[in-house]
Amino acid sequence: MKIAMLARNAKLYSHRRLVEAAEARGHTLDILNTTRCTVNIASHRPTIIYHGEPVTGYDAVIPRIGASITQYGLAVLRQFEMQNVWSLNESVAIGRSRDKLRSMQIFAKHGLGLPLTAYANDPKEAEAIIKAVNGPPVVIKLLEGTQGIGVVLADSMSSAKSVIEAFRGANVNILVQEFIKEAGGTDIRALVIGGKVVAAMKRTGAADDFRSNLHRGGSAQLAKITPAERATAVSAAKRMGLNVCGVDMLRSNHGPVIMEVNSSPGLEGIEAASGKDVAGMIIDFIVANARAGGTKTRGKG
Repeated sequence: MKIAMLARNAKLYSHRRLVEAAEARGHTLDILNTTRCTVNIASHRPTIIYHGEPVTGYDAVIPRIGASITQYGLAVLRQFEMQNVWSLNESVAIGRSRDKLRSMQIFAKHGLGLPLTAYANDPKEAEAIIKAVNGPPVVIKLLEGTQGIGVVLADSMSSAKSVIEAFRGANVNILVQEFIKEAGGTDIRALVIGGKVVAAMKRTGAADDFRSNLHRGGSAQLAKITPAERATAVSAAKRMGLNVCGVDMLRSNHGPVIMEVNSSPGLEGIEAASGKDVAGMIIDFIVANARAGGTKTRGKG
């Protein structure tokens, strides 16, 4: 099987592991720099040009699109889809998961556990928003943030109002959420492949940091998740329409609450914590589904 991966940095652990796993199984995996792909929109002949040559002959594509180039990356991925190349995660599903507000609205509609969340445009309503999520303290997030960037914990009414007003003054969109104190600076990441949780880890934030992201200096260890957490992760992936994703949850007093669903989860932390060949599981899923024609998993929003 010939597989393409859309990614900018071929040296990342996750990307190297996917290449190794594919080659170990006798497949070819080429990494195409997403930003170097040119979309040629021609009637009846949609093509992608890479280094001056048309991209052809691929059976499947793995989208590992960076958050900073989401829109361009999705345009390239849609072109692959128009050429009938099977995608590990489809463009519609990735776009849905990258929109934090839309994700929360979908989860709420289907009754999945969430922290109290508020969204508003008018900074004059800051106090009302803070009270709506039982704050302070509150967590304030950029809608476009990733890897813990653009996430602020405000522990007083005045500081929360100042942060909200500053963000809105910069014309960026934010969510305001309740602070789940009982989580103690830890979260659970469940890795879902094909509707099953294949591995899970508990991430703990660095000292004096409430964020548990490994990119922010946090640590990870193997986690044994509850049936409720497993069901929540599987349902979140299904509602987003994602075949492969990392579902980040907090353990609250009223059960698991979803913080985020990552359509391009990193593999280093989860493989180290679980000791499992997650990259190999992803390649096996691609081979089984792309060869069979696959099923379009679009979720319901």
